[in-house]
Amino acid sequence: MAAAAAVEAAAPMGALWGLVHDFVVGQQEGPADQVAADVKSGNYTVLQVVEALGSSLENPEPRTRARGIQLLSQVLLHCHTLLLEKEVVHLILFYENRLKDHHLVIPSVLQGLKALSLCVALPPGLAVSVLKAIFQEVHVQSLPQVDRHTVYNIITNFMRTREEELKSLGADFTFGFIQVMDGEKDPRNLLVAFRIVHDLISRDYSLGPFVEELFEVTSCYFPIDFTPPPNDPHGIQREDLILSLRAVLASTPRFAEFLLPLLIEKVDSEVLSAKLDSLQTLNACCAVYGQKELKDFLPSLWASIRRESSQRRTILEMLLGFLKLQQKWSYEDKDQRPLNGFKDQLCSLVFMALTDPSTQLQLVGIRTLTVLGAQPDLLSYEDLELAVGHLYRLSFLKEDSQSWVAALEASGTLAALYPVAFSSHLVPKLAEELRVGESNLTNGDEPTQCSRHLCCLQALSAVSTHPSIVKETLPLLLQHLWQVNRGNMVAQSSDVIAVCQSLRQMAEKCQQDPESCWYFHQTAIPCLLALAVQASMPEKEPSVLRKVLLEDEVLAAMVSVIGTATTHLSPELAAQSVTHIVPLFLDGNVSFLPENSFPSRFQPFQDGSSGQRRLIALLMAFVCSLPRNVEIPQLNQLMRELLELSCCHSCPFSSTAAAKCFAGLLNKHPAGQQLDEFLQLAVDKVEAGLGSGPCRSQAFTLLLWVTKALVLRYHPLSSCLTARLMGLLSDPELGPAAADGFSLLMSDCTDVLTRAGHAEVRIMFRQRFFTDNVPALVQGFHAAPQDVKPNYLKGLSHVLNRLPKPVLLPELPTLLSLLLEALSCPDCVVQLSTLSCLQPLLLEAPQVMSLHVDTLVTKFLNLSSSPSMAVRIAALQCMHALTRLPTPVLLPYKPQVIRALAKPLDDKKRLVRKEAVSARGEWFLLGSPGS
Repeated sequence: MAAAAAVEAAAPMGALWGLVHDFVVGQQEGPADQVAADVKSGNYTVLQVVEALGSSLENPEPRTRARGIQLLSQVLLHCHTLLLEKEVVHLILFYENRLKDHHLVIPSVLQGLKALSLCVALPPGLAVSVLKAIFQEVHVQSLPQVDRHTVYNIITNFMRTREEELKSLGADFTFGFIQVMDGEKDPRNLLVAFRIVHDLISRDYSLGPFVEELFEVTSCYFPIDFTPPPNDPHGIQREDLILSLRAVLASTPRFAEFLLPLLIEKVDSEVLSAKLDSLQTLNACCAVYGQKELKDFLPSLWASIRRESSQRRTILEMLLGFLKLQQKWSYEDKDQRPLNGFKDQLCSLVFMALTDPSTQLQLVGIRTLTVLGAQPDLLSYEDLELAVGHLYRLSFLKEDSQSWVAALEASGTLAALYPVAFSSHLVPKLAEELRVGESNLTNGDEPTQCSRHLCCLQALSAVSTHPSIVKETLPLLLQHLWQVNRGNMVAQSSDVIAVCQSLRQMAEKCQQDPESCWYFHQTAIPCLLALAVQASMPEKEPSVLRKVLLEDEVLAAMVSVIGTATTHLSPELAAQSVTHIVPLFLDGNVSFLPENSFPSRFQPFQDGSSGQRRLIALLMAFVCSLPRNVEIPQLNQLMRELLELSCCHSCPFSSTAAAKCFAGLLNKHPAGQQLDEFLQLAVDKVEAGLGSGPCRSQAFTLLLWVTKALVLRYHPLSSCLTARLMGLLSDPELGPAAADGFSLLMSDCTDVLTRAGHAEVRIMFRQRFFTDNVPALVQGFHAAPQDVKPNYLKGLSHVLNRLPKPVLLPELPTLLSLLLEALSCPDCVVQLSTLSCLQPLLLEAPQVMSLHVDTLVTKFLNLSSSPSMAVRIAALQCMHALTRLPTPVLLPYKPQVIRALAKPLDDKKRLVRKEAVSARGEWFLLGSPGS
């Protein structure tokens, strides 16, 4: 039996010896792959391969030794993860010794060391040992390109996994690498070598006394002069080398004393590409170099730059980098500042850029002007006057949106620093422009003038960054609104909305300064309220102008202004304001309003007209933005009035505003008896309204907003109200609205119940809502009749779509079947919400989603032909995301998908066609090499 076992064991070894012989003697490549596959599958060990190679590894003929080591190295490249620590030690010693062998053997030895450099089981100290051996025994630059590349790979692998060991070598490691790289010419190798140098510097390896040598061994390639050969399979471009080398040269200020003279020399070169590369490298250096490194070279740099005018954008970008850097420097004497001597030339260059037709040059000029302006005492009054003139002109170039936006931002930044200059030279021009605009609107002039009018409004808000300027610009905007109200202009709702948007932007800027914030609030809010109250007064012949101010969109814009102007008030100032505004709505006290001679009494809660009731939205904007500790006068009466109006069916806008206001106040009210009383009143009102009658819709809206107010603060009653809302999913009349209500519960609002407005919003409210209510939603879906199942699916889809994905992923296996069913729901809102939920899950949970790939492909393709453009786009985005699933799962569907995606390529909507091209391209590439 022993003999039989020996024969049985010898049989596979015999096969191994045969493969080794065929490779070493027969010069065939196939056996090496077979041996590697057999080792990976466990048929042989690496030790057995070494035994089988024994004679060839010791053969006196170098070519035979080289073939033997080549086979062993190829096996190690495939199987290095299987090696044990003691095997790695013996193999390292063997390969290090072979570095002294014949030059024909060296390439195979390096391949083996590359495999061993990838070993996880590499013991400490061996990485240093290998590199010392390479530095000492191998003249790298005499090797062929592929073998030099192998050396760079070995170094890269060790730097990635054995950084601390290599740092123990100190500057010897840097010197060794300099010897390896010195003289390298191949672009494939240079890309790797540049990356190694960058890592040496950025990862804080010791450079020791070899800083200049390291600079020399890399800077000798500057500027890059490389043209890739035709049909180059490696795809290396000149720009790749330029950017890699630039990253090295600009990586440390220790290169400054060597690099800056080189760059100054190249800027003066006659070769255009060398000039450009030098200027861009200077620009990159600005982010790293400091005052000490640059100060001695600034005169020479400036002299060279002044002679150049062919690369203005690059020069400006470089100067911008220097300016930003110089901002960090401190000087005891302002005369020491290096910019002072070049200020006039800098301004001339910047102003020239601002008048250039090139958008990109304008943008760099605007950014540079902003940084110049931030330098203390640099710009003269004449410079500022010119700068303001340029910014004024650019502020009306709305057809060039990039320069227009940049000019507005720069105006705001500089106005805060130089308020007198902007008050003297810009605000008067804008005031005149506004007056001309009013005249043009009065005469019904062409759209171009209207566009200038809108630009003027936005410019006024943009420069309102200093308290003194706000006191000039705010009255201009408010006076403009009064002109609308008096009927002096042919106004449309868009005109009033544009003014309100400018006012809101101004209010946002005023939030940074308490003085400006209070000035804006006490000036703008009474004016807006007076305009609205005036417009709400009954007239025998209602005018078009008055109707404009009461439109939903206009009131929403005014709500945004009032809310923004209130959120940052101090509690003391807010308390002053609330004593005027609440009595205005409860008692009709208009004494604090400007021009308050109204034809009748303001009574929005009593027998007021529908126009007066609509202004409850403005009350909501104010009281729901107050700090929580501000006491609201007549609160009990206010809450009862709001509750009563919330279920009034004659004006849905007013009733919704009242419900939101009631909910906003509930959310902030401290726990206690009064809160319990308000809640009981609300529940009674809801239950009474949800019965048969004309107010069911309004009662439902009240239920929805009160529920949201309580969900946000984790109030115990929220679960009961949510259950009541869930019960309405089966209601024939209110079911679809109840389903959409789950979207409101999970979403962030913009006008009430916001963190900015001091509402009580718990951080994890969505997660808690999901945990408490999704099981009941799922159970309700399974128990519901077929005709109301879509309501449950819609509600569930809304909840899941707004849930943080890390919370959803663990629950995905149990909920995915419902989400897939929701895709078949005919409601496009359900489809869109579900697609929005599934798209990120395809990227984050590919293994789970792969189990349903057949259903996903079918449903997504069907929805790519939906009547809704939004659904078509979302379905195609999901088809794109599907390509992130494992390729073997998708390949059977590739022909079907490519055929189906040809149809949306001809869609009438450009955005749909764009998504179709993107998705189809990814499916075309599926399974191809490198994809």
